[in-house]
Amino acid sequence: MKTFMGVIATVLAAVALQAAAQNYPTKPVRVIVAFPPGSATDIIGRVIAQKVGDIWGQNVLPDNRGGAGGSIASAIAAKAAPDGYTLFINSNAHAVNPSFFAKLPYDTLKDFTDITPLVGQPNILVVNPSSPNKSLADFLAEARAKPGKINIAFAGVGSGTHLNTEKFKLATRTDLTLVAYKGSGEIFPDLIGGRVDTYFAPISAVLPFIQSGKLRPLAITSVKRASQLPNVPTVAEAGVPGFEFMLWFGLWGPSGMPAPIVNKIWKDFNAAMADPVARERLATLGNEPMNMTPAEFRRFVQQQITENAQIFKAAGITPQ
Repeated sequence: MKTFMGVIATVLAAVALQAAAQNYPTKPVRVIVAFPPGSATDIIGRVIAQKVGDIWGQNVLPDNRGGAGGSIASAIAAKAAPDGYTLFINSNAHAVNPSFFAKLPYDTLKDFTDITPLVGQPNILVVNPSSPNKSLADFLAEARAKPGKINIAFAGVGSGTHLNTEKFKLATRTDLTLVAYKGSGEIFPDLIGGRVDTYFAPISAVLPFIQSGKLRPLAITSVKRASQLPNVPTVAEAGVPGFEFMLWFGLWGPSGMPAPIVNKIWKDFNAAMADPVARERLATLGNEPMNMTPAEFRRFVQQQITENAQIFKAAGITPQ
């Protein structure tokens, strides 16, 4: 009898979860964004969140919590109730931080539900238009002639732009002085004002500054040139053979989220990214879609954590 009642209870619980997923969401959903307004993570998150809100008929409210390479936002998300009403958007900083920080207030693999990747995009090495460097070759020549004299910004300790910069230093054997900021929104005024020399800026955040002539692009980190900037060579074309780096963004929730709700969120976020208007907006900003199931995304995150650890080890960076 007990076994039979246990089966009945299990079935009823499963039915209840399915019903909850079908009705989800019944109130506004908070989406914690790991970087400040104006960052690539913020720009992408808002485009997708707006469309998801249309699909759900509920407000999807971005909540920017920048700082510490996205780990401040991660810690908040990890402690949220796993009911689907607090989600979390981050860049690949999520998979970098375990290698960079000696101690995090959460476990990257155990404290989150991996839901879906969103998009990937390249970074662009940019300088002030008054810079004497007109090309990547010029930049590398100056960097090698003046070791440690060129300041290069990055958006958050442990962020994707940080990883990009370390990988570039290894590939080019250059000595650059790294300057940490909370996000791209803080870097651009200093770069335009000449207070920092250069930055591997996410294409979605930097395009307006390039198009307005406020910043000069030297090279892009993708395998091929961007359609938005056909005259900007890839880093590999410009003198660093084989170099490539893609910034990627994903959606997570706290651990313990019910599978039916995870699957609904995954389905609806992918529907939002497939919407013609949203897709065009994301593509205009230099983004490429990344399609994975939650299980595939979890394996991808695990792989990224391993690869990032190898880069930091090669760079001689010990966890802080």
